[in-house]
Amino acid sequence: MRLLLATLATTLTLLLLTGCSAPQEDSQTLRVAATAIPHAEILKQAKPPLAKEGVDLQIKVFADYVQPNTQLAEKNIDLNYFQTKPYLDAFNRERGTHLVIITGVHIEPFGAYSHKLKNIDQLPDGASVTLPNDPSNNSRALLLLAKHGLITLKDPNNELSTLKDITANPKHLKFRELEAAMLPRTLDEVDLALINTNYALAAGLNPTKDALLIEDRNSPYVNYLVGRPDNQNDPRVQKLAKVLNGPEIRAFIEQKYHGAVLPVF
Repeated sequence: MRLLLATLATTLTLLLLTGCSAPQEDSQTLRVAATAIPHAEILKQAKPPLAKEGVDLQIKVFADYVQPNTQLAEKNIDLNYFQTKPYLDAFNRERGTHLVIITGVHIEPFGAYSHKLKNIDQLPDGASVTLPNDPSNNSRALLLLAKHGLITLKDPNNELSTLKDITANPKHLKFRELEAAMLPRTLDEVDLALINTNYALAAGLNPTKDALLIEDRNSPYVNYLVGRPDNQNDPRVQKLAKVLNGPEIRAFIEQKYHGAVLPVF
């Protein structure tokens, strides 16, 4: 009888402990990968309003454009926020993933920078130019150069143009393709570097003042919150999407970045 009572007491204790610990499960945590500037900074502004909704937003900062998608596809994180639709489409196609857009948040006008030139008219014949090596940002750089007459592309509206699509290069520009995060480091070595705004800001550049060429606010390259088909309708995800498209985030973007980052909602 004593053994039976002891067994029952142990079982009851385990049940009580299990019952007490259940509410502490982290079911309301939302893990989001982002590049540091401006994405992680914008996400930090979403933490307090999300906390009021019962969601603990955890931000994982990455320095590259590959791991945030890889980690999302492998379900190590819930969402990411760093990329445009052309980049996402190219990644899904090349990696066989099925990541999906949740909502658009902002545009970062893409720019061309130089430590050697005061304005683009000074670009010499045979100038050295660095640009991103990933398909979507590589095309974005070429489209910007084409828009300003520095090169001619086979199709000036093709968002997946490559160096092979250049039909005229009157200044005999010499191109070198590098990982996007490395481009600010090339400014002392080359005549012109085409740099994503998040990396430009991280390097201390002011896109609205320092860029020799820059996209306008009609740029189609919106930065999106991205998830998976299995969690795109998750209430936590939808709460974050609503906050990111709210007036507090709009005010923060406008006041913090002064036109270098533009809200799209």
